[in-house]
Amino acid sequence: MITDNNRHNLQKALETFLKKEDSFKLAPLLLKALNSGNLTYKEAEDLLAEDPEDMLILSYQWRLLLPLRAAKAGDWEDRMMLPQPGETYHLPNVARHLIAHAASTGRWDPEKAIKEVFGAIGEPDIDKMVPLVEGIASQTRSHRVTGLAIVQVCKDLKLADRVDPLVSELKACGILSHKLGALNEATRAGTMLYEINPSLLVGSN
Repeated sequence: MITDNNRHNLQKALETFLKKEDSFKLAPLLLKALNSGNLTYKEAEDLLAEDPEDMLILSYQWRLLLPLRAAKAGDWEDRMMLPQPGETYHLPNVARHLIAHAASTGRWDPEKAIKEVFGAIGEPDIDKMVPLVEGIASQTRSHRVTGLAIVQVCKDLKLADRVDPLVSELKACGILSHKLGALNEATRAGTMLYEINPSLLVGSN
């Protein structure tokens, strides 16, 4: 059951990286999605007195809500955000943990969310997952990271024999996505490009 305290806590956590007014509007949308699993455009419209388009776009920019229609297609950039009637949006797995914890504590805690989302899938090297994501994050530029950089981080953590399955897990958890739209850049770099979820690059002090 969602309470006023949950909303206040989530709003407080969101304010660590969003404007106060945006946090106030976005919090109920994220809580509704957390409670039901998905959020429809109609539900967003009902929750906000004003049109919900700006908040849906903002949630997409932070990879907190993604269009459900193209969920099976995979890559975030290929899921066109259409803030209009008939559309449904869902929370990436790691975002569920971020939002649930924030609603309880008032803190945006990527480290805890990373531990929880990998724990939920039974990751055997769970103790290395936060250092893995932090290592990848340290190599990002404009939220992008190369496949070669991910390989190096895995080697540093003695996970070199698990690169491919770990990338698959990172994608399934909503932490990484392919940047297939940047093929020219990938060709120049000589490696696949990935996008890291920007909601993991911010947090409470």
